[in-house]
Amino acid sequence: MENKFYTITIYTENNVGLLNRVSGIFLKRHINIESINASSSEIQDVHKYVIVVHTTEDWVRKIIGQIEKQVEVIRAYYHTDEEIIYQESAIFKIKSDLLFDERQIQNIIKESNSQIVTVSREFFVIAKTGRRHEIEEVHDKLKPYGIMQFVRSGRISVSKETMEISKILQEFQEN
Repeated sequence: MENKFYTITIYTENNVGLLNRVSGIFLKRHINIESINASSSEIQDVHKYVIVVHTTEDWVRKIIGQIEKQVEVIRAYYHTDEEIIYQESAIFKIKSDLLFDERQIQNIIKESNSQIVTVSREFFVIAKTGRRHEIEEVHDKLKPYGIMQFVRSGRISVSKETMEISKILQEFQEN
């Protein structure tokens, strides 16, 4: 089987230590987590982890089985990139004088549909939302000018198809 990117979505109760146990499942199998995001879900008191891994479908199925054995896990799913809508966000901190002295930086911001979040005497901050390759492209273009700080979020995603989790979560909320 061929390695590819899979997005694993886990719906859980919000309990201390669960993320540690879930990450341990990947560690035991020597599978690197490419990105991770934890947030509340569309249902009150239900949390959602979105984890991206690069592995085979066989391994992803086995991991899902192990994750679902955790008591606090309501349900876990995996999807290929084609089955979901996803984004990442990034922010770049750059010296302020470059914003005015280097016209090319303004062009990079405009052409990449990035936004200036804040400007101070010492620095300005650019925000970019998009696919990983779009963020990497902005990073590569800004790098020659000197990036003071950079951070990228984990993937956030929703499935294209209606998921049965909606019904499960509806029942969970009613109880």
